[in-house]
Amino acid sequence: MSTLQASAQNQLRQFVEQIERLEEEKKQIASDIRDKYTEAKAVGFDVKALRQIVRLRKKSNQERQEEESILEVYMHALGMLEQAPAEHVVDAMIAAE
Repeated sequence: MSTLQASAQNQLRQFVEQIERLEEEKKQIASDIRDKYTEAKAVGFDVKALRQIVRLRKKSNQERQEEESILEVYMHALGMLEQAPAEHVVDAMIAAE
């Protein structure tokens, strides 16, 4: 088995150390986020709803509308909605295929 040259070993070590530092930062940020959700819950906010809002804000308006349309069609198909989805929603689903 061949060994790496000294410069390649140093470069590899640097990459590994940088990744390790970033992993630690990621862990700390995840802890900070958990703390914020805990803080929000303590003042009466619904954490599940907050998480959903954060996920939705990452998406464009068009992405959200498409997801809502698909969800509405699926819910109707499963009998979870009283009324049929609007025709334009069904047309949008067909166009998306």
